[in-house]
Amino acid sequence: MGILALGQNQIDLKAQLNTEKNQIKIAQTITYFNSTSDTLQSIYLNDWSNSYSTKNTPLAKRFSEEFKTEFHFAKNEDRGYTVITSLKQNDEEINFERLKNQIDIIRVDLNKPLYPNDSYTINLNYIIQIPNDKFTRYGVTSDGDYNLRYWYISPAVYDGKWQFSSNKDLDDMYVPKSDIRLELTCPMNYYVVSELNQFDYDQINGNQLFVFTGSDRINSKLFINKGFNYRQIETDFFTVSSNIDDEELNSFNKAIITDNIASFLSKTLGPYPHQKLLVTDIDYKKSPIYGLNLLPDFIRPFPDNFQYELKVLKTALHNYLENVLLLNPREDQWILDGIQTYYLMKYVEEYYPDMKLAGAFSRIWGLKSFHAAQLDFNAQYSFLYMNMARENLDQPLSMHKDSLLKFNENIANKYKAGVGLKYLEDYLNNSIIDSALKEYISSRSLKVTGSKDFEAFLKSKTSKNLEWFFTDYLTTTKAIDYTISNVIVKEDSLRVTIKNRSEAVVPISLFSMQDDIVRSKIWIDPIKDSSTVTISNEGYTKLVLNQDQIVPEFNMRNNTKSLKNSLFNRPLQLRLIKDIEDPSYNQVFLMPIVEFNNIYDGIVLGVKAYNKTILRKAFNYKIAPQYGLKSKSLTGNVSLDYSQFIDNSDKLFLIRYGVGASYESYADNLFVRKFTPGMKFYFRDNTNLRSNKRNSLSLRYIDINRDKDPNAILTSETVEPNYSVFNARFNHVDRDLVDFSSWFADLQIAKNFGKVALNYEYRKLTKSNRRYLLRLYAGAFLYNKTYQDSDYFSFALDRPTDYLFDYNYYGRSESSGLFSQQLIVAEGGFKSQLNPGFANQWITTLNGSTTIWKYIMAYGDLGLVKNHGSDAEVVYDSGLRFILVEDYFEIFFPVYSNLGWEISQPNYDQKIRFIVTLDFKTLLGLFSRRWY
Repeated sequence: MGILALGQNQIDLKAQLNTEKNQIKIAQTITYFNSTSDTLQSIYLNDWSNSYSTKNTPLAKRFSEEFKTEFHFAKNEDRGYTVITSLKQNDEEINFERLKNQIDIIRVDLNKPLYPNDSYTINLNYIIQIPNDKFTRYGVTSDGDYNLRYWYISPAVYDGKWQFSSNKDLDDMYVPKSDIRLELTCPMNYYVVSELNQFDYDQINGNQLFVFTGSDRINSKLFINKGFNYRQIETDFFTVSSNIDDEELNSFNKAIITDNIASFLSKTLGPYPHQKLLVTDIDYKKSPIYGLNLLPDFIRPFPDNFQYELKVLKTALHNYLENVLLLNPREDQWILDGIQTYYLMKYVEEYYPDMKLAGAFSRIWGLKSFHAAQLDFNAQYSFLYMNMARENLDQPLSMHKDSLLKFNENIANKYKAGVGLKYLEDYLNNSIIDSALKEYISSRSLKVTGSKDFEAFLKSKTSKNLEWFFTDYLTTTKAIDYTISNVIVKEDSLRVTIKNRSEAVVPISLFSMQDDIVRSKIWIDPIKDSSTVTISNEGYTKLVLNQDQIVPEFNMRNNTKSLKNSLFNRPLQLRLIKDIEDPSYNQVFLMPIVEFNNIYDGIVLGVKAYNKTILRKAFNYKIAPQYGLKSKSLTGNVSLDYSQFIDNSDKLFLIRYGVGASYESYADNLFVRKFTPGMKFYFRDNTNLRSNKRNSLSLRYIDINRDKDPNAILTSETVEPNYSVFNARFNHVDRDLVDFSSWFADLQIAKNFGKVALNYEYRKLTKSNRRYLLRLYAGAFLYNKTYQDSDYFSFALDRPTDYLFDYNYYGRSESSGLFSQQLIVAEGGFKSQLNPGFANQWITTLNGSTTIWKYIMAYGDLGLVKNHGSDAEVVYDSGLRFILVEDYFEIFFPVYSNLGWEISQPNYDQKIRFIVTLDFKTLLGLFSRRWY
C-alpha cells in the first residue's frame, strides 16, 4: 500500500452506561472524508461489539478452532451484541444491512453519493450489550468493572477498495484516524480512564459526565472501574498511565523506570504525537514476555525492576507504534511486531547486557551447567521462532494475521520479524537500521503506510541488495542452512567453499577462530548453490559460520569446520537431562527414568540416553534400559527415527521413518519383545495451517515374541506365542470444539489371519450446549485360521486383547480386579462385559453419548457380533458417563444391558469402568492444541 493522505474524519459520541443491564446507550455522529478519486454509493462500518452476538460469527468460529470453551458454554446474557435503533443521513433514515457471514460489519446505502474530496455525515442511535471479559479480557468483569476496546461503531477504511475485517480476537481493527469527542455518563462510584484527553467533567442528576477529546486517533480504549489503580507518571516526553503489576516496587523506582522508557521511546522512535500513552495490564497479559509470565510469583529469577521494566517496555512499544503507524494490521502486522521486538532486544543490549535467559538460575550450581542457562536473554527470540520452523509449522511474515497459528501470531512471527531486523542491522554494519527506523517512524507518523512503503524506504538507505529480505525472508518459509563443505589450506591463505543446503538465498557470516576466540568476521553475500572465498591464514584452528547466531539458521550443527587433525568437527559432550541445543558440540543427554508403565513391572527405574533437544531434529535416537522393582527384571526400549519434511507440496508435508524395539512385562513373570520398523506419511492443507484437518498413512511391520505361559491351556496362543503382522492404516481427523470428526481404515495381514476395520467418530456441540457423541466401528476377517483355538486375534466387544501391544494397558492380562476395569474405547467400544465378548468373523457396533447435565452424559451401545458356527447376536448396554477430562479421565457406570439391570446386581463395583491417562506427553496435548 502506498502513502495515502486522509482528510479530517470526525466521530462524536454521547454514551450513557447502564450498570444494571451492562449496556451502553449511544448517540453518535460520524463524518468521513473520501480522499480517493472514486464516487461511493455505499459505505461500510465496523461494529465489533456485535461479533459476540451468536455462536456462528467469525469470532465464535475462531474460539471453536482454538478449543476455547468459555464462549460456547457461556450464558446468553454474557455474550454481547448491538441493537441499532436508527441510522440517518441528513435527518433521513437510510438502508443498512449486516453482511451475511460477517454480522459485525454493516453496509450502508447512502442517500446521496459520496464524491471525491467530499465527506458524508451519518447519525446513529444504538445500544451496546457489553460482553463478559472472560472471552477476550475486554468487557465487563465479575467485579463490575468495564474494560472496553472496539466498543463503538467506527468507519471502515476506503483506499480504492474497502478495507474491513471481522473481529477474531486479534486486536487489529483497521480504522482511519479521526478527531474524537466522547461524552460519557456513568454512576458516581466509577473512575474513568481513557487514551483521550479529559476536556471537561461535571456531575448531573447523581451521575458523572466526562468529556474526552483527541485529534488524529485510531484507538479509544475506555476503562470504567470501581477502583482507581492507574499510576499517572508525568515524564519529560508524555504522560504514561499504567496499571501493570508493579512487582512491589516503590513509587520512586516506578517513576524512574517509566521516565527511562519514555526517554528510550522518544530517542529511538521519535516524538510521540499525543499527550498520554496508556499501558494496561490487559495489553500486557494479551501479549506478555513469554517466560516471565510462566513462573509463579515466589519464583523470581529476574530482578523485580527488570521484570517491571520489560513488562512496561513491551506494552508501551506496542501501543506507541500502534498509535503512530497507520497500517492495516491484518496485512502488515509484521512491521509493528518487528520494530517492537527489535527495540526490546536493543533495550536489553544497552541496559542489561549481561542478563541471561535463565536469570539468577544461571548462577545456581547444577543449573548453570545447562546451555540454556548460559544463553543471553535475547536468545529466546530466535529460539522460539525456530521452534515452529523445526516443527514445519512456520508461516510467512507477510501472511494475513488471521491465517496464522496462534503460536505464530502471538510469538514466532513477532520474533522472526524482530530477529530479521537485527539480521539486517548486522549485515548493514550496525548503524543504518537504527537511523532508518527512526526516520521511517517519524516521517510516517499518523500517515498511512504498509509493506511496500517500508521496503522502498529501507532500500533507499543502502547500496546493498536487500531483495533477499523482502522475498525469501519475508514472504516464504524457506529454511536457512549453510555449511562449510571444503577448506583448502595453503601457507598464507584458506580457500573456503560454502554450500547452501536450502532454497533460501540470503547472506551468511564467516568467523575465523583460534580455539574459542573470534579473530575475524566477514559477511558473505547471498549464495544460491556454493561459493568459494579466500581468506588469510593466520593460524586459525577452526572456521565457523554464523558463530554469533545472528542469522536464524535452521541447522547450526553443520557450521563448524575444524582445521586441526581431529576425528570430529565438534567434540562429544555428555549432559544430564534435555537441554537447548548447543551447536558447538555433538550432544548426548542422559536422563534418569522413574515411571509406572504396568502393574507387573511396577515402578521402573532406569536411564535414557538420547540426542533429542528441545528443538526438533531430523534424526533422533533413544536407548532406555530400565529395571522393574516388582518384576525384578531388566526391561527397556530403543528407538531410531528420521523426519523428512516435504517442501513444495500442497498436501504431503512430512515422512517419518523409524524402527523401535522394546522389552517389558505383559503378565506376572512373562515378557514380550516387540520389534517395529515402519514409516508414516503426514498430510495437511499447507495453504491453511489453521485448518484442524489432518490425514496420515502409516505402514509398519510388528514382530511380537512372547514368553510362553506354562499355566495356560494349550491353545494357538500358547503353541505359537510369537507372530508378525503387517499393518496399514489411513487416518483422518478434523478437530474442532463444535464439530469434531475422525475416521480410520485399518488393514492387518498375518500368517494365520487377515482383517479390515473401519472406525468413524463424530462429536457435536449444539447451540444449546448439548453434546452428542457417536462412534461407528465395523470389522471383518478376510481369513482366520485361529478362531477354533483362541479369541486372541478376534474383535473384542469391550476389552481388546491388544495383540499388537499398542494400547496403554496398566494391567493387560488381568481378568479381575481394579485394572481389569480399565477401559480403552477401541474395537467394539462397549462398557459392559457381555457374551459373546469376541467376534471371530465380523462385528459392527454403534456407541453414543449425550449430555444430561454439564459433564454428566448418558451413553448407549448397540452391536451385532458374528462368530463362526452361530448366527449374529444383538448386544446392547447403557449407563452414565462422567467426564472429568474427555478421553483422558472418565468413569462409566453401567445401568441396563443384555444382563438386565446391572445396577441392582451383585458386585456392581466390579462393573464400573474407567479411562485414565498417566502419560504427561499425552496430557500436554490438551494445552498445546490451542497453540498449534
